[in-house]
Amino acid sequence: MTIQVGEKLPEATFRTMTAEGPAARTTGEIFAGKTVVLFAVPGAFTPTCHKNHLPGFVANFEAIKAKGVDAIYVTSTNDVFVLDAWQKATGAVDKVGILADGSADFAKAVGLENDMSSFGMGMRTKRYSMLVKDGVVASLNIEDGPGKADVSGAENLLKQL
Repeated sequence: MTIQVGEKLPEATFRTMTAEGPAARTTGEIFAGKTVVLFAVPGAFTPTCHKNHLPGFVANFEAIKAKGVDAIYVTSTNDVFVLDAWQKATGAVDKVGILADGSADFAKAVGLENDMSSFGMGMRTKRYSMLVKDGVVASLNIEDGPGKADVSGAENLLKQL
């Protein structure tokens, strides 16, 4: 079942990159007591994710933060090393944090997994964005197809703040 507005995020563990290497961070650590924008992409470096979705959040970083958002994160079912390289390659460092969900555990827990096995990509996450306040979903924008980033894009989310 897909998570709904007003529901608390389930407890899950992501991998993030630190100066010492990969580290585990839980949803509680990331979202408790904060206003956070979270968006999800099926795959780093894939066309829509790389050329459209992430760049919108990087470009709108200041405007989003000015609306009272404490942090912006992207999650994907890529491993933490791929997401780290993508963050560096796109100028997202210090703007958009990375939350690797390599086994799609979080995607499954929120009901937003996407089986892309027919494309040779395995289990991925659907493309979406959400505003999370103190661990509770305040808005949720799910794309109806993986090649679009309109409903879940930064410009649409900015209108909701």
